Amino acid sequence: MIDAREVLVIGPEGEQLGVLTKQDALAAAAESGLDLVEVAPNATPPVCRIMDFGKFKYQQSKKAQLAKKKQKIIQVKEIKVRPKTDDHDLETKSKHARRFLEEGNKIKVTVRFRGREIVHPERGEMVLKKLMVLLEGIATVESPAKMEGRTMVMVVAPVEQ
Repeated sequence: MIDAREVLVIGPEGEQLGVLTKQDALAAAAESGLDLVEVAPNATPPVCRIMDFGKFKYQQSKKAQLAKKKQKIIQVKEIKVRPKTDDHDLETKSKHARRFLEEGNKIKVTVRFRGREIVHPERGEMVLKKLMVLLEGIATVESPAKMEGRTMVMVVAPVEQ
């Protein structure tokens, strides 16, 4: 609802009709068979536009759908390894990682330490370095390896084409 007594009215073709009273603006909109829509309520005087409000809402929803369709959703996939993970198992994990990276997803590589393994964090770093050697050319390290409690975490992203 328009609160001001006078409003600046813009016609259906984008032309300015001037500053009119609220009743005159509503009459002009009714005469053209369209709606009076308040575009800028904080301006002085408030700006109103004569348009088909249903058509306007439809166009806005189409723009929103198009923007949603064009956005790319990047997921973070997780690969879990241990400090004692063997080379062959690491190659298998790297194949999974390669597939995830080709899909455009990021990878969170987690090295889980159990028991006394926590005393040798360098073994976890070695496993992560081996994995990065296997993923060379297709992946870049987004965040380097860091300890979070009993786990060491590294985030890997696909290389930009």
